[in-house]
Amino acid sequence: MPKKSTTIFSCSKCGAQFPKWIGRCSTCGAWGTISEEMSNDQAPIIKIKVDKNLLVDFKSSEIINFERLQTKINEFDRVLGGGIVVGSLILLGGAPGIGKSTLVLQICQNLKTPTLYVSGEESASQIKMRIDRLNLDFSNLKFLGENNIEKIASFIIEEKPGLVIIDSIQTLYSQELPSEAGSINQVRICTVKLLELAKKYNISIIIIGHVTKDGLVAGPKSLEHLVDSVLYLEATATDNFRMLRSAKNRFGSTSEIGIFNMTGSGLAEVTNPSELFLPQNQEPNSGSVITCVMEGSRPFLLEIQALVTKTLFGYPQRRASGFDSNRLQMLIAVLVKRVQIPLLNQDIHLNVTGGLKIDETGADLAVCAAIISSFKDKIIAPDTILLGEVGLGGEIRPVYQIEKRIEEAQKLKFKNIICPVIKTEKKGLTTVKNLEEAIKKLF
Repeated sequence: MPKKSTTIFSCSKCGAQFPKWIGRCSTCGAWGTISEEMSNDQAPIIKIKVDKNLLVDFKSSEIINFERLQTKINEFDRVLGGGIVVGSLILLGGAPGIGKSTLVLQICQNLKTPTLYVSGEESASQIKMRIDRLNLDFSNLKFLGENNIEKIASFIIEEKPGLVIIDSIQTLYSQELPSEAGSINQVRICTVKLLELAKKYNISIIIIGHVTKDGLVAGPKSLEHLVDSVLYLEATATDNFRMLRSAKNRFGSTSEIGIFNMTGSGLAEVTNPSELFLPQNQEPNSGSVITCVMEGSRPFLLEIQALVTKTLFGYPQRRASGFDSNRLQMLIAVLVKRVQIPLLNQDIHLNVTGGLKIDETGADLAVCAAIISSFKDKIIAPDTILLGEVGLGGEIRPVYQIEKRIEEAQKLKFKNIICPVIKTEKKGLTTVKNLEEAIKKLF
């Protein structure tokens, strides 16, 4: 049966397809980017001779330990799962001026392997100014100011560096497409070419990407599917601190987090992150409670603040910063129903200090205690820490890795650790079964 051919019109900038020609793309809003293409609805099946030796049997295959490049920046290596895997493609995103270029330059400084820095945004003199400001030695670094991906690929094949830095992917373009640099198709094809170079020549490549207003990497979503790891550098509530998170990692966990302090000489590692989120030299106030949450395999001690005031309107306000608002509503309902705390005519404001967002249930007991402390206007002792999940019946349930949390609290000299009933050899714990028992021991 002969194949049926139809004519379609596609946008060279965003890839959208239309049944007829239009002057302006309705998807991306670009003018004059619609061109005619042929589409085969019923393409014939082409038979190709295959080599069955290419099929792999998992019973006979062996597990390969991936070689990693140690950057000597423990926070960065932790997020990647132990270092940069040789031949991997890493996407690093973050807001402008947050420290992406500074971080990759410090990585280049610590690696002894030859490194190629490709920039389509800055000149060699601008990079040299940053190097001098950071007081770094770059005897193994070469700079290339180029936007054409074909020329960049030729340089990479010729030099064969151990690490390549692309700053940034939105400035690159390919001669195979007529669209401008930064368009969806250009970003996709340039990333595919870099992926082929990384896998074929076993070269590690770090791509720096711009982010949108929503905080996601600009460009097609397939960009994140192509790369091996996606990292985001974020700022905390205090502008000097940076958090490195992993949104995707084929060679490690995605739940790890790295903490850095932005200084005049670059990003410095924060070896004890709990001190970052704990109150320093402050007078104890009502509504302030210390708890411990887990970020990957790392425990964080942080302060939860609550403010309870009588509402001036018919419907009380429930506001939360860094905590799930729906879970806050549930905990308030438990306090009203199970402990008979009259909160129906009270405005409740909850804040997690340090800019950290809590996505787990281990801070439930601390949130309830902070609300009661503010409502009763009674101070909870600063050397007290609360751990546990609160159920709808008012019961206190254990949380995962609770022994690590207790160990971190004891290391920081917390004397009163209130937690659910668990089987542990740890001493000096105050165990509670429900909210009523916890309130009696607190107040």
